[in-house]
Amino acid sequence: MVCRMFRLETEVDKARRDLLRTRLRETNTVASPVLRALRGTPGERDVPLHVWAVNDTDGDLAGGLVGYTWATWLHVTYLWVDERHRGVGLGARLLWQAERIASRERGCRAARLETWDFQAPRFYEKQGYEVVCVVPDYPPGITEYTLTKRLG
Repeated sequence: MVCRMFRLETEVDKARRDLLRTRLRETNTVASPVLRALRGTPGERDVPLHVWAVNDTDGDLAGGLVGYTWATWLHVTYLWVDERHRGVGLGARLLWQAERIASRERGCRAARLETWDFQAPRFYEKQGYEVVCVVPDYPPGITEYTLTKRLG
């Protein structure tokens, strides 16, 4: 048995990060027929999807959704509605519009997102999302939820 010595380094290194991402992607592509089929196609890269609610009277941002589509999935990264506009269905409209674009225009079959217990897990469940993962104490004292929904 050969014993090798390695030096562990902890500095932030963007070049190594990119090399690591490339090597992991290559390993994953070899291991997964689905990822292999995506290589070289438009579906290989994530495509940003943004929906904004802009106040007609003053142009102020009332809310918005930032996400992306990839591999027939919509990933909602951020969904926010200004306090003054909550409770009137604006969040549901933003989510619906993103889901509509993802499914009709981009061929997505499902959506996913993460939220914390003090944010909106019940809101997402009312929109048809199901909790698929619960991470307690992340960060300490808070529970994180991952939710998914079938589209179309």
